[in-house]
Amino acid sequence: MTVRLGLLLAVWSAVVVGAAEPPPATAPVVETGPATGAAVLRDYRTRIEHELRGDILPFWLEHARDRAHGGFYGEVNRDLTVRKNAPRGALIPARVLWTYSAAYRRYGDAAYLEMARWAYEDLVQHFWDPDSGGLFWSITADGKPQQTAKELYIQSFGIYGFSEYYRATGDKTALQRAIDLYHLLETHCRDQAHGGYFEGFRRDWTLETRLRRTHMNAPGLKSQNAHLHLMEAYTNLLRAWPDPELRRALHELIEVVMTRILNPANHHLWLFQDADWTPRTTTISFGHDIELSWLLPESAEVAGDPAQIAQAKATAVTVATATLAQGVDADGGLLSEAGPKGLTDTTKEWWQQCEATTGFFNAFQLSGDPRFLQASLRCWDFIERRMLDRKNGEWYRAVNRDGSVQRYQPEVSFWKCPYHNGRVCMEMIDRLGVVLGAPAAAPPPQ
Repeated sequence: MTVRLGLLLAVWSAVVVGAAEPPPATAPVVETGPATGAAVLRDYRTRIEHELRGDILPFWLEHARDRAHGGFYGEVNRDLTVRKNAPRGALIPARVLWTYSAAYRRYGDAAYLEMARWAYEDLVQHFWDPDSGGLFWSITADGKPQQTAKELYIQSFGIYGFSEYYRATGDKTALQRAIDLYHLLETHCRDQAHGGYFEGFRRDWTLETRLRRTHMNAPGLKSQNAHLHLMEAYTNLLRAWPDPELRRALHELIEVVMTRILNPANHHLWLFQDADWTPRTTTISFGHDIELSWLLPESAEVAGDPAQIAQAKATAVTVATATLAQGVDADGGLLSEAGPKGLTDTTKEWWQQCEATTGFFNAFQLSGDPRFLQASLRCWDFIERRMLDRKNGEWYRAVNRDGSVQRYQPEVSFWKCPYHNGRVCMEMIDRLGVVLGAPAAAPPPQ
């Protein structure tokens, strides 16, 4: 039996398993049977691609750019009014750069390329530190440096965006920006004594040792979040620039994530740790756990060590199993946080649902277990029912456990951008295409 046929049969099993639960009112009715597996996945792929190209990408093209002054608005309210004095973070241009570069690489749409260039120019002209190198955390609404400290987190997204722009366009200047950031991080951020990378630095790359004084408000010198996205960034840079030292750094980073940051006792991530990896918190973040579960084997595949790949795949399924058992609500949405005594935050944020959709489908691809497919399908159903802003476009930032939308939620803000929901759509389109045997989109001419 081929892998693809086996997965399609598992799809049918998932449909049958899920039939015991009443479908949401807006979910399509699917007649179950051995022939429905491919049909379910084709419908799933169509719905996701429609959301990407009919909502997410057009929204940001139309509403996020400040055409009068350049760059992007710092904040756009849910009613689409602009808060003109809002400061701007580097996360928006860095993540928009990745999103629209990746979209252009798939679809060849000139509007996506224009948006990627817009983000690239904003990131270089307004956020790049001409003196010490690297990216500022934020600037004022009129473009002056505001918070000039260097955070590992935003440097990682700089690498991620610059390298994807190079992959989409062949622009070697963008690739060099990514390489320059990589060298800065290896020089200043790597912990030579204990492994891994430190979190926060002053403008001149001096380590910030005062806890909670960084812009990420970290209670430890190291965080899973920064390591997770550095791993993602190094993976994308390695795709564009197959340097042996970078490959070695990525391999070591993957090992750190699996052996130091992942708690083997409960299969959840330690959120914050000291330099020697002593945990600083016991909080469980289900969104970060399931995000790790699919980024980890993807990074290992690119790094290329067969033994590490096998370990990463097994770890991914183990983490997804724990998240499915403890973090998924009855309506299919992923909850936010828990502690040693149970749930502590039942909010459901947009990014968590994105990572659950991809993470559970990845676990299904690795294991063939139909429970994971069902979890992915149900989470996307939840997104369509609860997270999409049908009036103004894009997604709500968060809903309460009862499904009500939280009150003050800008559509565009320091953290709210098209990275998570754009990425889940492109990931799922590709992954569903693999299972269905659909051809990949042809790359645009360079």
